[in-house]
Amino acid sequence: MVTALTFFALLVHGYHPYAEDGGVYLPEIKRLLDPGLYPYGTEFVVGHLRYSLFAPEMAGLVRELHASLETVLLLVHLASFWMTLFAAWLLAARCCESREARGGAVALLAVWMTLPVAGTSLMLMDPYVTARSLSTPCALLALVGALEFLRPRFEMEERSRWRGLVLCCGALAGAGVMHPLMGAYAFGLVLLLGAVMSPSRLVRVWGTAGLGLTAVAMAAGLQLSSPAESEVYRRVVLTRDYWFLSEWHWYEWIGLIAPLLILSLVAMGRRRDDDAARVGLARMAIVGGLTATMVALVFARPGMATHQVARMQPLRIFQMVYLVMILALGAALGERILRRQPMRWVVTFSVLAAVMVTAERRTFPASKHLELPDSLAWGQPRVEGNQYEQAFAWIRENTARDAVFALDAEYITQPGEDAQSFRAIAERSVLPDYSKDGGVVTNKPELAASWAQGQTAQAGLNLEPDKQRLAALKPLGVTWVVLERGTATGFVCSYANDAVKVCRLP
Repeated sequence: MVTALTFFALLVHGYHPYAEDGGVYLPEIKRLLDPGLYPYGTEFVVGHLRYSLFAPEMAGLVRELHASLETVLLLVHLASFWMTLFAAWLLAARCCESREARGGAVALLAVWMTLPVAGTSLMLMDPYVTARSLSTPCALLALVGALEFLRPRFEMEERSRWRGLVLCCGALAGAGVMHPLMGAYAFGLVLLLGAVMSPSRLVRVWGTAGLGLTAVAMAAGLQLSSPAESEVYRRVVLTRDYWFLSEWHWYEWIGLIAPLLILSLVAMGRRRDDDAARVGLARMAIVGGLTATMVALVFARPGMATHQVARMQPLRIFQMVYLVMILALGAALGERILRRQPMRWVVTFSVLAAVMVTAERRTFPASKHLELPDSLAWGQPRVEGNQYEQAFAWIRENTARDAVFALDAEYITQPGEDAQSFRAIAERSVLPDYSKDGGVVTNKPELAASWAQGQTAQAGLNLEPDKQRLAALKPLGVTWVVLERGTATGFVCSYANDAVKVCRLP
């Protein structure tokens, strides 16, 4: 079942390996495989996710398998979906007795795999490979192991309980080495789960409250001990609207509150032995979500002197809150409504899948639904249809490896661009962009000045005359520029399509 749902999820949610954050991680992997890439602006490529082994492990996997990076990425993407659904099945099996409930839980997760998490700028799982692709199933497995260890002694052998503890610790370690921040949040949720499921009422009350207060105290200490921020870095931080609850739209607040209300219905259930795991997970998610919200409201505000807590993005914990909510909703759907009626299952999940496919097409309208490696694309190039990708691919094949490019700093938001990464596709150095490189700078404050310089040089790139372009770009070593097709220029443009043209600076 899990394998079938994995391929179903791939067909529903699509695959876009070079889009969004996928395009942020890929250049580092490519540089590890070929150190000659990105000689200019290397600091924006290497080590943006500190203390993570994701990029080295991916590069090592490419070398070990003797396969192309594109093929390995697809295999890892499928494996991450499979592991997530398998971990969800194990989690549902510890919460639900009936196969209908377990099947509903995992099937709903498969069809909602790329659901946005409120206003956090996260999805449950991305339609591309990132460190979160591997930390998420590890976090779920950690909860599975914790539930196994926390089960009453009379229900199982002592040896099985300790196997659960080993699984929990190993999964937390895996999440931590892939994505340290998400691994830390998973560790906090495991501690919360242990507190809320304790047989002692004293531990349940005071242990849960103590963990919540500890989180708040840690946030306060982090905020107070943070060094002063430069004005440039503050400007970068304030571009991350999703860090600050005060900047959220009203409907994003609904995405924050609704899961907690839904889970409260589960959490208020009686603590029967056969329902303890489900109730415990719901209570864990509620306490974790409320604590993260409190921390964000108090310490993650735009006007604060420093933004160290905002940088930790405490609301990312809602990824796990959403996962627990979806499993609870899916279990109720399968157990109480769909039951053993095959037609109900087919109709329900066909409708839900159609909604998600429509959302994916609106997000990536100019790109293929499945951007598979060319070797698996049955003769159709992966970049077919997306004019920006075609231009970036031409650059990769027809320009020198040490070429330095400039293009609109907000190019990923242009119609038809679909957030496809220039660096990842073109494999060429480029001045820092507004969005994704801004995210890199939030983790590496020392790059703030370089980021600001790049924004200034590329401001109005498609509007200003050639003389101003040369004055702004030549001192930074730029040799090529990507302009909108209708931009007036006297530069020699070696490539053009309906969207952009690629021109060499004289």
